[in-house]
Amino acid sequence: MDPAPPFAWTSGEIHVDVVLGVGLLAAAYARAWTRGPRGGLREPALFLAALLVLLVALNGPLHDLSDYYLFSAHMVQHLLLTLVVPPLLLAGTPGWIADALLGRLRRRRALGALAHTATRPVAALGLYAMALIGWHLPGPYEVALEHHAWHVVEHLVLIATAILAWWPVLSPSVLLPRLHYGTQILYLFAFGIPMTVVAAMITGAEQTLYPFYAAAPRLFGLEALADQRLGGLIMWVPAGLVPLLAFTVVFFRWVAAEAEEESGAVERPLL
Repeated sequence: MDPAPPFAWTSGEIHVDVVLGVGLLAAAYARAWTRGPRGGLREPALFLAALLVLLVALNGPLHDLSDYYLFSAHMVQHLLLTLVVPPLLLAGTPGWIADALLGRLRRRRALGALAHTATRPVAALGLYAMALIGWHLPGPYEVALEHHAWHVVEHLVLIATAILAWWPVLSPSVLLPRLHYGTQILYLFAFGIPMTVVAAMITGAEQTLYPFYAAAPRLFGLEALADQRLGGLIMWVPAGLVPLLAFTVVFFRWVAAEAEEESGAVERPLL
């Protein structure tokens, strides 16, 4: 890892690979959206928001704080990559785009079967849990901080498995649809467990778990152990609040759907 640059809120390192990747993703989305059935602007706006959050998380001041100085800032980054970017990407993807991509995968039986299995609740949550817990163990975490290529892999794995974990609740696809409302609520109870486990492990530690941050230059008068515990708490709160927010949205959508069905049944003629 390169020496820490002087920190400033008004500047920060820009990763060309991140900017290029986001640009290519935006271009592919725009090309597909302009060629398909036109909908409203809600979905493109949500997709654009996901890309903007991705750029902010992986570049500039937050990047420098995360990669050179503060564990707590790195946890903010990971929360954005797992609890903000994936839901926005899924909510911003029209169903016809998702099904077109899945249709291509299904042409190869093995890939279609893999996609079907990976988006099922137990598998999706299991993959997410393994990625989240595994990458926050001291060994893999240190490797990612010391080697940029592994850091890129870490972020890609966290984003990809988080998309899978959100799929049962936010799937835009008809081919691989989301769960029924009642099952979504049960699923969301389990969704926050992996991050809570990681947060508890980090917050409860009596010594610094990550030598990289123990040796990092100190900012804002925050000692290494205090920074680590702050990072754990930053993970702990959203781990409960974000699923709770999603639970609330799903519950009211379920109520609205039930009311609509009952209304239709009342208005439907007997013959």
